Amino acid sequence: MTAVTTTASRGRHNGGLPSEVTSFVGRRHEVAEVRRLLGASRAVTLTGTGGVGKTRLAVRAGQEVRRAFRDGVWLVELAALSDPGLLARVVAEALEIRTRSAAPPMAVLTEHLRGRQALVILDNCEHLLDACAVLADTLLRAAPEVRILATSRQALGIAGEQSVPVPPLTLPECETRQPSLEAFAQGEAVRLFAERASAAFPGFAVTEDNRDVVCRIVRRLDGLPLAIELAAVRLRALSVQQLLERLDDRFRLLSAGSRAVLPRHQTLRALIDWSYALCSEEERLLWRRASVFAGGMDLEAAETVCSGDGIAREDVVDLVIGLVDKCVLAREDHQDGVRYAMLETLRAYGAEQLEACGEREALRRRHRGYYRDLAARARAELFGPGQVWWFRRLRAEHANLRAALESWPATPDGCAGGLSMATDLLYHWITSYYLGEGRGWLERGLAAGPGPGREDLRVRGHALWAAAWLAIIQADLPAATAMLREGHRIGEQVREEPILAYVALFRGMVDMFEGRAGDAVGHYREALERHRRTGDMVGVALALIRLSLAYSFLGRPQEAVEAGRECLAVCEAHGEGWHRAYMMMALGVELWRQGDLAGATELEREGLAFDRSMGDLLGVGVTIEVLAWIAAAQGDHRRAARLLGVLRTVWGALGAPLSGYGHLAGYHEQCEARTRAALGEAAFEAQVRRGAGLGREEAVAYALQEDVRRDVSPDLDGGKGDPVLTRRESEIAGLVAQGMTNKEIAASLVIAQRTAEGHIEHILAKLGFNSRAQIAVWVGDRARDGGPAEREPGD
Repeated sequence: MTAVTTTASRGRHNGGLPSEVTSFVGRRHEVAEVRRLLGASRAVTLTGTGGVGKTRLAVRAGQEVRRAFRDGVWLVELAALSDPGLLARVVAEALEIRTRSAAPPMAVLTEHLRGRQALVILDNCEHLLDACAVLADTLLRAAPEVRILATSRQALGIAGEQSVPVPPLTLPECETRQPSLEAFAQGEAVRLFAERASAAFPGFAVTEDNRDVVCRIVRRLDGLPLAIELAAVRLRALSVQQLLERLDDRFRLLSAGSRAVLPRHQTLRALIDWSYALCSEEERLLWRRASVFAGGMDLEAAETVCSGDGIAREDVVDLVIGLVDKCVLAREDHQDGVRYAMLETLRAYGAEQLEACGEREALRRRHRGYYRDLAARARAELFGPGQVWWFRRLRAEHANLRAALESWPATPDGCAGGLSMATDLLYHWITSYYLGEGRGWLERGLAAGPGPGREDLRVRGHALWAAAWLAIIQADLPAATAMLREGHRIGEQVREEPILAYVALFRGMVDMFEGRAGDAVGHYREALERHRRTGDMVGVALALIRLSLAYSFLGRPQEAVEAGRECLAVCEAHGEGWHRAYMMMALGVELWRQGDLAGATELEREGLAFDRSMGDLLGVGVTIEVLAWIAAAQGDHRRAARLLGVLRTVWGALGAPLSGYGHLAGYHEQCEARTRAALGEAAFEAQVRRGAGLGREEAVAYALQEDVRRDVSPDLDGGKGDPVLTRRESEIAGLVAQGMTNKEIAASLVIAQRTAEGHIEHILAKLGFNSRAQIAVWVGDRARDGGPAEREPGD
């Protein structure tokens, strides 16, 4: 038995936790999770990047559970310790153990804790990881009633350890519709900034005038508490606008921390320098190179772009795992695989290091080449079973695609290379929310003028018809006509059959839009013949879809159906879904015209289900158009009016009604007139408003007539102007307010996680919010006011 004298009594002890000198903001869910895990596990480690607030979270959790530990909760600060041999002695000192024994410090420590009920918080373990792991494992084995709560850039790796990733504070959306100022100010990152700013500059408050600037500041700082606190201090001398303008030089600007903390916690640069120093040389090299990515990366991209010159391709996966363990990279699970993200602050640091090493241009070249090849592969595999996967892949890589396009003008092959890449991404622009951006990239490249060679002209010719299609979708026919005219001239000059085929196809679209259906048929037939000669199945399918629509419009049903059946056969032979969905939409139009409403409905629903899986807003809009016409023909005018309301939102988002299908506008007008007359003005507008108020997922579910068991009416309650939630929505809102994650909500209610996510998206849309924190505030306000928060589902 080792003789030990200690100041700790056997009764309840307050332990060694510091008092909080500033307010603790947010983290309700994280604190609850730590408390839950400490009840189930004896070792819990909070992991996260530097400055994310692990220490504050650990201390707050310790304060909330201290009643459960009769012998105290003890904070052991390890950041200043560099010698692992002194670890046990430092822990003993923190636990206020006084001993004159010659026994080794670890023996003293285990003897002291044996039989005691205490929580030991080991703070900042990352630089002493192995020593901390050994100490924690030893203490847990020797003292059954002791628990360890550690904070570290990476987990300790001991048996039974539960790891809790600590994310940055929740961030507001700056580009979407803003909530009320009160709700905005209650968001975690905004609230922290406001409280620290008012402490530095008394009288500061978030107002309508500065809310947009504050929003951009906290987003630029990634919601990192340390970065936000350092920035807020600068308001002693700067306005919020001046602060925002200087955040590009964030590492120099944010250097005014508290003198009471360690030097590396006084500046953002010093903190990240510390993380950088903890990495191996190969990990630092990967960190620098990974900074070239925008919006994250997958393993294939990391292996291709970051390997070579010091990193073997086969070693990249282990280095990625190492950076994930050290919280430099964050793993993100997506539908099609794992991606790795880096906080913008860490990415900016890595980019600065990359520049200093002289590797920046070489890495940008690799990055640009990889995404140029990715776009070309996606275009080559467009018509086939991998189509949907490629569409999702390109959306996940959108930020990288944009970064690659931005870097092309600085290269010798800037015009042709960037223009070719933007053309290969045509279906990415059309099937996503980036249609206007895609046209911008194409027109920017076209404005530079063609190069001198035949290949330059060929690239330009293809870019012209691609840009013309986007212009047609946006109803900009004069621009489309001019581009097609030049494209035809180039096609003839270089004798490029595919250019001439697509020019003919889109000339037919312009003809249809302008009421020349007969001319359109001639152009579509020409396009079909040329595409068949070149074996371009994408062009064949597009020509058949448009030919079927034109025949239907001209009252030639047999030819319309024949073209449609041929197109479906081509698509099914190649396992293709996107063009097939549009063909089903077109055939549905013809069946509707023939009075086969059941057949038309079946086709439209099948096409709409695919469009939903793709997230293709244009396809959703055109198909819901036909479903509205069918509803009116069936005499279901309330449903038709509500679908017309959905379409107001869809076409407003795309910027043009019936984008690319302008010749169908007459059918829309007839449907609206018939429905308005049947319902009367007031009832018609009421139903339209209800449709326009639906979130996208709920709108599509309503159009498909799925039994979603939730209200489709955002009626207002009690004259207060608050949207009424269904019982299930109110239940989920309450769980959100309790700090539960989507996964926990799904488990609690025994529903799929995607279903829970869909409910939350709809709650946000109904309430006009953009963060979960705002839902929590709203729930609290409703509880205090005693107002109604739910209604029964149904009409």
